[in-house]
Amino acid sequence: MWLLAIVMLINRCGTMVLPFMTLYCKHIGYTTKQAGFVVAIYGIGSLIGAFLGGKISDRFGFYYTQFFALLCGGMLFITLGQMNSYMSICICTFFLSMVNESFRPANATAVAHYSTAQNRTQAFSIVRLAINLGWGIGGALGGFLASVNYHLLFWVDGCTNICAAFLLIWLLPKVSLVQQQNIKRTAVVKSKAKPAYTDKTFMYFIGLQILFAICFFQLFTTMPLFFKEGLHINEFWIGVLMAMNGLIIALFEMVIVFKLEGRSPYLRLMAIGTAIMGLAYFTLHLPFISGFVIAMLCMLLITFAEMIAMPFMNSYYISRSTEGNRGQYAAYYTMAWSTAQIIGSTGGTQIAYATGFTNLWWIIGGLCFLTAIGYYTLLKKTDPFYL
Repeated sequence: MWLLAIVMLINRCGTMVLPFMTLYCKHIGYTTKQAGFVVAIYGIGSLIGAFLGGKISDRFGFYYTQFFALLCGGMLFITLGQMNSYMSICICTFFLSMVNESFRPANATAVAHYSTAQNRTQAFSIVRLAINLGWGIGGALGGFLASVNYHLLFWVDGCTNICAAFLLIWLLPKVSLVQQQNIKRTAVVKSKAKPAYTDKTFMYFIGLQILFAICFFQLFTTMPLFFKEGLHINEFWIGVLMAMNGLIIALFEMVIVFKLEGRSPYLRLMAIGTAIMGLAYFTLHLPFISGFVIAMLCMLLITFAEMIAMPFMNSYYISRSTEGNRGQYAAYYTMAWSTAQIIGSTGGTQIAYATGFTNLWWIIGGLCFLTAIGYYTLLKKTDPFYL
């Protein structure tokens, strides 16, 4: 698990194209609306990639699915940096996201394979720690590179993907499809499991997840644009702010999860975290404060909200599933986030383009509070004892 986490750390240290994609599109002469559409296309590709990644992982094994997703994704990152026309950027972004996101279900299967039932939660926490630490490093490095030359982002992101692919082959023990299937057969529950879509509580939760993620994805689309155009912060300091998010999570999230686990129902923690995120968006309206201070305060609140709410979302849907239908629950959950990326990217940039950032932040902040109420309502319906 530690070796797998090292691979994830190397991969995520190069994560810098997506956070700066809207700024890159603006840099090369496209509008805010067009930039948002590119990120939405990334969401469409990730939706398809998540579905195909699970299928391919079951058909050919998670080991080589991860390798080829990293290798081909790296080459496509470099290719995307060479595209100039808007159509070519959109097409390349779609295939890049489809290949890149096919890695996720294969990686989740790998975590389940290399861990045991007793340490699985810790195993996922280790991988998430590596992802956030890499995100922090990548965000800071990305901001520096963008201030020098935007095309360097694509080269570094692509090369770290390729390095992670070969590091995976070198470090991790090979797992054949036969070995993977044998483990799977011993874990299958013989009793029939109900389809995930028949769980009304879970489907209500998925609806709330889409709303939450629409608000959260503004962090990667409209917020960098607002920092640049509205608060007049340059790319280097935008990268520092993004890095701060990942590094704080890497340092404190596991401690917070340990303190909160079992002391409060998951839905209440989600509601509190979502409300704090709404407050973060409202702080972008604060007058008489320097732009960087406003941006830092907003980022700190979003980071705090993320640490309270997001670690328990996986735990909640897993607690409702069984061995026989866990894959279905995971698929719906993953697709909810991809759907939100599509809606959030296009919707956020459209609103900002048509009515300005001020109205966007009021809408997103209000949507956060409505989603928080939704979590509390779901808690009241399912377990009123905890209210």
